[in-house]
Amino acid sequence: MAGIRRAVGRILAGVAAGMIWTGSVWAEPTWIQIEAKPDLPRAADRARDWAEGFSDLGGFRMRTGWYALALGPFADPAEAQARLEALRAAGLIPEDSYLADQAGYREQFWPAPEEARQPQETATPEAPVVPQGSVPPETLAESQAAEARLSRSARMELQSALQWLGFYDGAIDGAYGPGTRAAIARWQNAQGAPATGVFSAAQRDDLLARVTTERAALGLQRVVDDKAGISIDLPMTQVHFDRYDPPFAFYTGPDVTVLLISRTGDRAALAGLYDTLQSLSLMPVTGERKLDRDGFTLEGADDHRHAHAQAGLSGGLIKGFLISYPASAEAQMGRTLAAMKASFRPVGSAALDPALGPALSVGRADLTRGTLPAAAHPVQSGFYIDASGAVLTAAAGIAQCETPLIEDLPAKITFHDPDLGIAVLTPEQAHVPPGVAALRAPLPAPGGKIALAGFSYPEAMAAPVVTLGTLSAASGIDGQPQNARLSVRMLPGDAGGPVLDAAGAVLGMALPATPDRILPEGLGEAVQAKPVAEALRARGLSPAASPAQAADLAPAELARRAAAITVRVGCAESRQPG
Repeated sequence: MAGIRRAVGRILAGVAAGMIWTGSVWAEPTWIQIEAKPDLPRAADRARDWAEGFSDLGGFRMRTGWYALALGPFADPAEAQARLEALRAAGLIPEDSYLADQAGYREQFWPAPEEARQPQETATPEAPVVPQGSVPPETLAESQAAEARLSRSARMELQSALQWLGFYDGAIDGAYGPGTRAAIARWQNAQGAPATGVFSAAQRDDLLARVTTERAALGLQRVVDDKAGISIDLPMTQVHFDRYDPPFAFYTGPDVTVLLISRTGDRAALAGLYDTLQSLSLMPVTGERKLDRDGFTLEGADDHRHAHAQAGLSGGLIKGFLISYPASAEAQMGRTLAAMKASFRPVGSAALDPALGPALSVGRADLTRGTLPAAAHPVQSGFYIDASGAVLTAAAGIAQCETPLIEDLPAKITFHDPDLGIAVLTPEQAHVPPGVAALRAPLPAPGGKIALAGFSYPEAMAAPVVTLGTLSAASGIDGQPQNARLSVRMLPGDAGGPVLDAAGAVLGMALPATPDRILPEGLGEAVQAKPVAEALRARGLSPAASPAQAADLAPAELARRAAAITVRVGCAESRQPG
């Protein structure tokens, strides 16, 4: 009786292998054929390989005499098609895999029937014997079960490791969707392992060990700066903590500079930081820039340096970071930057205390030096008007100065014209300026693009900021014919700075706001270049004139030209009235 039951069971099993119950009728199943071999030994060898990644692998002799390896069976051809497309997209099966029905297959050789697993002359080659003391290979089912037991943090760690090595660019969320599965498969394929999309325990260990080694080589360490309220991974073999110069915490090294950004503020303060950072010598002028209501990102790249900065506004706090490094180190520092982005977290509810640390340097010297004391007199702007280093600036801010300063170098007031609101400073020691203004007359038509260059943020910025706007009218706010109205955000430090047209010619000098008038935000005033040029020539100076026709400049080149002619103007001591 037992023998009869076994025989019946074998018959039913054979029938079931070729038919699937659909609810009302038996139907031919659909398979995903992934490979075929001309003989049984080679087909069996490949079946063992594929079975490590797919628990639903079947092997059949075909009508042609070849041996097929296929995934399935599927009762619904649409389901089979969907899985075929998903596996192809993930690179887990060959591109030429296709759907096949049961009619093309004969007897099944994989998985082998119970009798075929016993040693005999016609049996398929035996699996390799596992040496004593070694660990047997992990099956896909075992890997899937182990993965299901992983904590969310462990799964996130694996995603971060894949991201570090460049195999994954999705969210670090511990959710293993198609993106994560495809990334795992790509990593496995790169290791020469079956691309199952599921890590074995050994693969998890190998991946994490490699990333740990690479991170150690870069010196990445978690830094929690309590004063800045920021937690981030930093390359501590390349930088060290230097100082606090609010709103920045400086971590510097011979080639790499990191600024942690931390301050209280609103959207206006966020925009101010955005303007400040994109004008730093640490941030090349070429690169993508994006500012929105609650954050910004800056990318900079030239032949010498690469840089990235980002910051966000939340709950009245602005937190972010900047990293700048040599262009030659991009391959290595690109991974460092990725780790910094992934690890950056604001912590706590406080920002850097503005009174913490020394005041920032306000000279043209690089921001990272910070060795000069803050000026006692308000800082304003100016621009070079000849090759000897003479500077034009606003008279209202400098007329009472005993010892004017041009970029922290002593100068003297050559003359000032209170009607135009201009003054000319001559350095005590002549020097060659990096650029000289070319004055434009007459003005362009109202509505034309302009750029204002000036030291908008002298307390936190060692280089001029360039702000874009438009020319509103060819007369002053009160109708003065020698002035022009500007639609541009203008701060006190911008007074005396050049106003350039789209081709880089100077069409005027920014005037300071008068104490008895509060102008709407975004409205400014400048004295026109034509009356300025006439006044300069009357005193023996020969300002350069711009070409009659000049092509518009790209924003990066316009900013570079504006920065070359713009200077910081200060005062060592002031005359006392009376």
